[in-house]
Amino acid sequence: MRGENRKAHRVQIEHSHPVNLMGVDGTWRRSCVLLDISDTGARLGVEGPVNVLQAREFFLLLSSTGLAFRRCELIWIDGEQVGVRFVAKAPKKKARRENPNSEGSPPIS
Repeated sequence: MRGENRKAHRVQIEHSHPVNLMGVDGTWRRSCVLLDISDTGARLGVEGPVNVLQAREFFLLLSSTGLAFRRCELIWIDGEQVGVRFVAKAPKKKARRENPNSEGSPPIS
């Protein structure tokens, strides 16, 4: 059983929770069952062939409407189970606001 290298605590799913995997380009979709999940990844039971997962990166659709999703990368395949890691978005840079009282600016009287 995998899991000895996990850095984040996983929550075991007691009831079957259907989810879907979808290609980044939207050309394929695969039904799955969420087995456990953490902040950094998940373990899924995949229904049908796993050959489409050779794409390495795809979306995990957590809701039936597709509005709740995570971008993932494939970490391992073991029979009908797969392990995925969530791909973190690069943080957006905030525009730096000038402070009128910063050095180089005359104090406001």
